[in-house]
Amino acid sequence: MQSNQEDSHPAASAQGDVPRRPRARRLRRIILTAVLLVALPGFYAVEIEPAWIEVTHFHVDAPVHPAIKIAHLTDLHTRQLGRPERKLLELLEQEKPDLIVITGDMTNNDGTLEETRFVLDRLHAPLGVWAVRGNWEIWQQRDDFSQFFRAHGLHYLQNESAPVRQGLWMVGLDDPRAGRPNIDAAFRGVPPGVYTITLAHAPIVFDELVGHTNLVLSGHTHGGQIRLPFLPPLWLPPGCGGYVEGWYRH
Repeated sequence: MQSNQEDSHPAASAQGDVPRRPRARRLRRIILTAVLLVALPGFYAVEIEPAWIEVTHFHVDAPVHPAIKIAHLTDLHTRQLGRPERKLLELLEQEKPDLIVITGDMTNNDGTLEETRFVLDRLHAPLGVWAVRGNWEIWQQRDDFSQFFRAHGLHYLQNESAPVRQGLWMVGLDDPRAGRPNIDAAFRGVPPGVYTITLAHAPIVFDELVGHTNLVLSGHTHGGQIRLPFLPPLWLPPGCGGYVEGWYRH
């Protein structure tokens, strides 16, 4: 009897120790998972996504003859002529677009417009390079950025329009989030019956443009910010209006 009781104490003590180790391992796994969930999106957004350039092609039925190829660039956030920028220029050389449009945020929050000239000076297309400003150009608080864009060969539009060629007009809106977009002013000089392409940095203005224009090109969303592959966006910046990526019809 005594022997059995004494034997039972080590057994009970051992059994009491067993659950502690799995609990500690589970706790470590939970902590590691939490760290990865925080670190991986940031690493992906900073180190991987900016250098991952994917070219997508879309055909838009339009009464534009002869047909043209448009290269739409947005949210370059460039600070230098680095690897992503060189890859971008190589792809444009391969695609040979008739027209290049840039829908804002050419610069970065900690960069300057001067740093974008290494890319802008290398952009060329038969029908020109057209641009509107985004929130970061506005937050740079420069008074002369319109002169800067034009000095580097861009057709800069801010709540205004201009002909691209006969029957085709380009309309540019100020950034809907940080600027002062004026749709009436932007379309004031557009003649009736022409095909219009409207550039606006943030897509939240898309619904307001219904009935005014034929095609809207926007950026700002980064296709979901921050977003891991095969998952929905973890965060979208203000001004997206429910739009994430791809094409929308209204």
